[in-house]
Amino acid sequence: MSQVSSQDHKIECFKAYDIRGKVPSQLNEVIAFRIGIAIARYLNASAVVVGYDIRPTSPQLVEALSRGIAHQGAEVIDIGFCGTEEIYFATNDLHTDGGIMVTASHNPSDYNGMKIVGREAKPISMDSGLAEIKQLAENLTEKQSAGELVTTKKNIREDYLNKVLSFVDTTQLEALKILVNAGNGCAGPVIDAMEDLLPFEFHKINHPPDGSFPNGIPNPLLPENRSVTAKAVVELGADLGIAWDGDFDRCFFFDENGQFIDNYYLIGMISKVLLDSDVGGKIIHDPRLIWNTQQEVQSYDGQPIQSKAGHSFIKEKMREHAAVYGGEMSGHHYFRDFYFSDSGMIPWLLVTQIMSKASQPLSSLTSERMQQYPISGEINVKVNNPVELLERIKEQYLEQSVSIDDLDGYSFDLSSWRFNLRMSNTEPLVRLNVESRADRELLMKKTDEILDFIEKFK
Repeated sequence: MSQVSSQDHKIECFKAYDIRGKVPSQLNEVIAFRIGIAIARYLNASAVVVGYDIRPTSPQLVEALSRGIAHQGAEVIDIGFCGTEEIYFATNDLHTDGGIMVTASHNPSDYNGMKIVGREAKPISMDSGLAEIKQLAENLTEKQSAGELVTTKKNIREDYLNKVLSFVDTTQLEALKILVNAGNGCAGPVIDAMEDLLPFEFHKINHPPDGSFPNGIPNPLLPENRSVTAKAVVELGADLGIAWDGDFDRCFFFDENGQFIDNYYLIGMISKVLLDSDVGGKIIHDPRLIWNTQQEVQSYDGQPIQSKAGHSFIKEKMREHAAVYGGEMSGHHYFRDFYFSDSGMIPWLLVTQIMSKASQPLSSLTSERMQQYPISGEINVKVNNPVELLERIKEQYLEQSVSIDDLDGYSFDLSSWRFNLRMSNTEPLVRLNVESRADRELLMKKTDEILDFIEKFK
C-alpha cells in the first residue's frame, strides 16, 4: 500500500475539546475509522467503550469507529444509544482504557462528532492527547475491511441509574410535579427508566428521541429556545421545569413561574448539599461570574477555587484539589463521586432534594441570590480582532479596577461591579459577563458601556 501524505488526509473536525463537524464533508465513515485506530493506538487500549446519540448518522459512524478500534486488536464494548455521562460511567464501571461518545450535543442534525475520555474518564482535549490523536489519524493509510465486526454489547443503564440516584435520599423526596423537556435528544429514555424509582409526576414535552430535531436544536442555553419550556411549566402548574441539551450532559432549570434560573445561582445551592457531608471541602468554579458562588461557598465553610472555563480545565483542577464539586454557568456540573465528571441528571435530583427538604419552591430558594448578585447573562459579540479588543479593554479599565485577573480572558473587579471578557476558542467573537452587588441599574449601565466600547472598536 502506497504512503499517502498527511496533507491528503487533513481532518478538519478536531476542535479544542472534542471532535465535531458536518457530515459527510468534515466527518464521515472513512475519518471515523481512522480516528478509531488513532485512539486505540494513543491509549494503547485493550478495551474501549463506545456509545452514540440519536442523530441519523450516529450508527454508521460508531460502526466505522468500532472497526478502527478493533483493527488495533482492542475489544469494543458497545453500550448503544446513551448520554455522554453514561460513557463516563461505563469507562469506570467496566474498567476500560477509554470511552468514546458519538455525538454533536446541541449542534444541528447534519453535524456529528465524538467526545473522548481515557482511563477513569479523564478528558482528552487538544492539550491532553487530542492533538496527538489528530496527527495519528491524518497519517494513517489503512482502509476498512468488509468483514464481520465483533463487539461486546453491554446494557449499563440500570447500574448507571443506581449510581446517579445514590446522590439523593429518594425516601425524602416530595411528590413534585415536574415538566421535562428532553429536546428530542437522549434524556427521554433515562427519565422513563427513572419514573418508577422516584415519587415525581413527570410531564413530558419534545420527549421521543428524534435526531432530526423537529422542535429545534436541543440547546436551552439559547434564550429563544426557553419559551416552550417556560410556557409549559406555567400551563401545567408544575413545581419545576427541566430541559437538557442533546446528549444531556447539561441541564437547565425553570421555577414554578416559568422563569429561567441561570445555573450560576445553582452552584452555591448544590455546593451546600455536598459540603454538608464534606466539611471544609473544595468547590471549583469558572471565572466568568464568581461573587455569588464565592460568598455562598465560604458561608458553608467550603473553599472556592477558581479554574479556567471548560470541562478539561475544571476536571483537572478538581482532581488536583480532590474537590467535591465543580460548577460552570454554562450548565455543566461536575462531581468528585461521579469520577470528577459532569452530569446532567445529578444536578436536578439534588435540586429536588433541596426543594423537598426546605418545603420551598425554587423561586424562593433563588430570588434573594438573584437580587444580591444580578448578572447580564452571557453576551456574545463578533469582532474581527478579539486579541486587540481585550488589550484595548484592559487599557480602558486598568486604572479603575481594584484588580485584574488574566486566568481566562480578562476579569475586572471594580468593587461594586465586575466583568469578564474572554475569547471564543472556535469563533471570531468575545463573550461578556457582567455582575454587580445588588444594583441592577448599575449592572445595566455598565453592560451598555462595555458593549458601546466594543461596538466602536468594531
